[in-house]
Amino acid sequence: MLLDPDLSELSSADKDALIRTLLARLDDLTKRVTALEAENAALRERLNLPPKNPQNSSTPPSQGHKANGETTNRRKGKGHPGAARVLHPNPTRHCDVPARQCQHCRVDVSSVPQMVVQSDDRIELPEIKPDVTRVTLRGGICPCCTRRFKAVAPSGLEPGSPFGPNLRAFVPYPRYAQAISFERLARLMSDLLGLPISEGALNNMLDASRAAFAWQASLIRQHLLSGTALQSDETSMRVGKRTWWSWVFHHGDSACFVIRPSRGSAVVEEFLGEARPDYWVSDRYAAQMGWAVKEQQVCLAHLLRDVQYAVDASDTAFAPGLQRLLRQATGIGRRRGQLADATLRAYAGKLERKLDVLLRIAPGNRPGEKLQQVIKKARQHLFVFVTNRSVPATNNGSEQALRPCVIFRKVTNCFRSQWGAALYADTRSVIETARRRAIGAFKAIRLTLDLVALPSRQPAPNPSG
Repeated sequence: MLLDPDLSELSSADKDALIRTLLARLDDLTKRVTALEAENAALRERLNLPPKNPQNSSTPPSQGHKANGETTNRRKGKGHPGAARVLHPNPTRHCDVPARQCQHCRVDVSSVPQMVVQSDDRIELPEIKPDVTRVTLRGGICPCCTRRFKAVAPSGLEPGSPFGPNLRAFVPYPRYAQAISFERLARLMSDLLGLPISEGALNNMLDASRAAFAWQASLIRQHLLSGTALQSDETSMRVGKRTWWSWVFHHGDSACFVIRPSRGSAVVEEFLGEARPDYWVSDRYAAQMGWAVKEQQVCLAHLLRDVQYAVDASDTAFAPGLQRLLRQATGIGRRRGQLADATLRAYAGKLERKLDVLLRIAPGNRPGEKLQQVIKKARQHLFVFVTNRSVPATNNGSEQALRPCVIFRKVTNCFRSQWGAALYADTRSVIETARRRAIGAFKAIRLTLDLVALPSRQPAPNPSG
């Protein structure tokens, strides 16, 4: 074997040093190849994993893809029996029409005693036009003191904003309850009500309502903090050119929203202050964990989606059994009203024992192992709801409360100012709380705005007691 001329001139010591250098480089390259092979194997394994979708992850439903259904020529079955519209309990007018002649033989029947044989409602909208009161104040020169005088405006027609209380209550309704942008709202006022109002005037009306909604939201917050349980969740919102977060804290008949630039635990700490509820329901996001004095319930709906992903990823050892266990637990939760406390405690012990057995099973793949680690970390928060009737098994109530916020974000692209975001949060608190108390959104807005004129502000009435 011929040596390179340059190498042939090297001494024995230099050759040994060169060999050691090449061996070290070979060892380094071998380690790099081994690492790349492991990374390549991991990436190939990920290629074989199922895709994330709304059924097996927290992917929003809007990002899911529904398969096309098959067209069938199957004949439709027998339809359900028809139902007539219920007659209005308080009609505006009555039109009582007696028969004049028999429709069969044309004989005059006007003198024959008649009874009611049919009643129908004819419903129509009256012409929508603004009710405008022109207030003219007269004056002159006093013959006694020779000074100018002017009439005093009647109560409720004082100088100031030209818009009355019903109109000021109507503007927040389409804006915050129906997610209508300022530009579309101005067109709606002109086209539907026949009342041209500029976007600036609409903005001023909403700005003037800030104090009333903030006060009502503070009362809702006080009511929530006086309870023993809370649920929470958050979703993103745009304020100006930055991403903020809309938080909801709720339970039972009340819900309070806040919009902050942070998704961290500082928002929860700010909302709670010194108060701490006995029970807390949320997902497993760290900022929402650890606030309960007694126990915290994690959302089993989120967990079931994670379990479904492990099942889709072919974990046949651990995930299927856990899926059956969680579904059994949620089924018990739905039947709590029919079960005695002792029965619920027995069910809770049975569920815990089954979980102990499942956690001793070795999962079949990496997604199953990750799922098992999650369950081990959250196991003390899984079945709190079984023996605590006021605690739900899932955080679906928070998801439902935040849904209008998501729609508002998609339709209007949110807010250009921070005060607009704060007003939206306070208004949503009032509307969502009113919905839970069987109060209409418009009525709740009107009651809230009337608080400004009250000498002693009181919360909106609660028909449910």
